Amino acid sequence: MSVPALELQGLSKRYGEFTALHTVDLAIRPGEIFALLGPNGAGKTTMIGSVCGLVKKSSGSIRVFGKDLDQDPVGPRYDIGLVPQEINFDPFFTVAESLRIQLGFYGRPADEARIDEVLTALNLHAKKDAYTRALSGGMKRRLLIAKALVHKPRLVFLDEPTAGVDVELRRDLWTYVRKLASEGTTIVLTTHYLEEAEELADRVGIINEGRLLMVEDKATLLRRFGERRVIITFEQPQPGLSEAGKRFAARLSEDGRTLTYVERDGCAPSGELLRALYAEGQLISDVETRRSRMEDVLIEILRGRPQQAA
Repeated sequence: MSVPALELQGLSKRYGEFTALHTVDLAIRPGEIFALLGPNGAGKTTMIGSVCGLVKKSSGSIRVFGKDLDQDPVGPRYDIGLVPQEINFDPFFTVAESLRIQLGFYGRPADEARIDEVLTALNLHAKKDAYTRALSGGMKRRLLIAKALVHKPRLVFLDEPTAGVDVELRRDLWTYVRKLASEGTTIVLTTHYLEEAEELADRVGIINEGRLLMVEDKATLLRRFGERRVIITFEQPQPGLSEAGKRFAARLSEDGRTLTYVERDGCAPSGELLRALYAEGQLISDVETRRSRMEDVLIEILRGRPQQAA
């Protein structure tokens, strides 16, 4: 079994009487894209800061590729890249100079080919010699991402990397994140754009009030806590809920034109309901299905549905 890229055991952070992280246990596999989701103030940035050396943990252990940060607090962090939420570069350097300096921070030699590669991937190459203070907000966000990646880290934290940026950057970043993961880079992503997590993540962790509620494969999570809503439209309004509708706990609209069936994991498939309606002689003009998205699943979990299911 391979050594986890990141392993947390009992990680806690307290600020006086307030506990920002409650004994978090987590292992992230090498080369996976892991989405850490939760509301504002849930503890996502505190957890990332503890790993990156920006927050001093209160207790617990952190291992990066098997190396304990209590025993070696510097060496393993050369393999970490961080895209923070805040803009944090010197406005008096050019884009290329900022990346050269970043390479030096991580003990890497000057590498113009790597700088060009990252700038091209993030559609920043045309701004290579521009001063960072002259960049637009979206371009500054691209530069933050470039700085986090230029030293070829094995573990990258993307802390809301596309907050407030255009769709083009979001798509560019998705493409580049997939490329990095395919090359073995481990990605930890936090985002409030849940379509990003749904599009990119291999696994999802959900955190709230400093507690890691669950960690699950994305597909399994969507299957367990998601649902498929089937909306059946009749050719003629129905006077009431038929026996088939009652048996499947479907809901008839007030005008009698549509029947809605919510199919969750473990429920009878919607095909059985359709066969029962046809057997009753119901005339159906349309069938529409809508699947839950990651946003729906997150809301269900934060409202406590996993605990109720358990």
